Amino acid sequence: MTLGDRLDAATGHLPAPLAVVDLDALEANASDLVARAAGTPVRVASKSVRVRAVLDAVLARPGFAGVMAYSVREAVWLAREGVTDVLVGYPSVDTGGLDELAADPVAAAAVTLMVDDVAQADLAAKAAAAHGSALRVCLDVDASLRVGLGRLRAHLGVRRSPVHTPDDAAALAHAVVQRDGLSVRGVMFYEAQVAGMPDSSAAVRAVKRLSVRDLARRRGLVVDAVSQVTGERLELVNSGGSGSVETSVSDPTVTEVTAGSGLFVPTLFDHYRSFEPRPAAFFGLDVVRVPAPGFATTFGGGYVASGPPTASRQPRPVWPAGLALTPREGAGEVQTPLRVPARADLRIGDRVWFRHAKSGEVMERFDRVHLVRGEAVERTVPTYRGEGRTFG
Repeated sequence: MTLGDRLDAATGHLPAPLAVVDLDALEANASDLVARAAGTPVRVASKSVRVRAVLDAVLARPGFAGVMAYSVREAVWLAREGVTDVLVGYPSVDTGGLDELAADPVAAAAVTLMVDDVAQADLAAKAAAAHGSALRVCLDVDASLRVGLGRLRAHLGVRRSPVHTPDDAAALAHAVVQRDGLSVRGVMFYEAQVAGMPDSSAAVRAVKRLSVRDLARRRGLVVDAVSQVTGERLELVNSGGSGSVETSVSDPTVTEVTAGSGLFVPTLFDHYRSFEPRPAAFFGLDVVRVPAPGFATTFGGGYVASGPPTASRQPRPVWPAGLALTPREGAGEVQTPLRVPARADLRIGDRVWFRHAKSGEVMERFDRVHLVRGEAVERTVPTYRGEGRTFG
């Protein structure tokens, strides 16, 4: 039975648009991440999931430990729901969220904030002082690759943190520990140019190799520099992403890796060589028009991923086979026209299955997701949005 037939059998009685997660694929992907981590704990990136029931199920599996949240308020919520180790993956200037964190002893004990600037640390320290609490922070260290000679230099990777060198990290750590109520728990390196780029060309693979070599040297120097400031060994050295698990864990300095997209495997992860992609998340739309031979229109579908506005950010129809978005209209908020090969013969009422370009983001468009095993819905659970939670 094909994927489309199986999803149709499981959800044919349910109205579209609808989101599904294939549990067999999800569990295989989770096992693959743990195997690739080779004993190093895997922290789950919540922004790539955004379904608390799925987060809980993954965290219950051996090899996974903790969540990387993308919002302070999300982190507080997860801590109150029982997650005991939440690392906020991005700096925050949400003073209300920081105040809520500092006022809650359970959340303050579970959550680690991210900083890459003294101004962010000042806001956290102010919240801690207001409630007499202690907050832990992690330093976000730029993991991009800088190459060149003299003044001719290139920055390969995302523009993320201003902290790049061991001296940069030590200076920020010193500033943090000088502030009452704050302590440095660890450091994070996200090598986006390794973890977030498919192996699409020889040039990309060369950049990845150079980046891995640079980080193998620089990461340890940064950790040593920050440890000298704190006076103790860092508890947390976070690195990597779904596309760089193997290279991150090869460094003995790393205490954990983060992965999220490797669970659902969106289309942007189809061309990695480091793992076997098993798509696990889909959404279904129903055909509502057949405007002309070779075309069909589905209801909904404008779930375009963040990032540069290119074709790679659009959802992709995957079943029936051979369908394609039309270049002039693409995926529309209310309707999505498709080019249909003659063999597909779509009719009004037929269902089309799509994959999203980025993991997790599509869940912002649905209040529930159906967890499918085989040809049946095992259970239906709320997304973050279904629980009344949106975090930007």
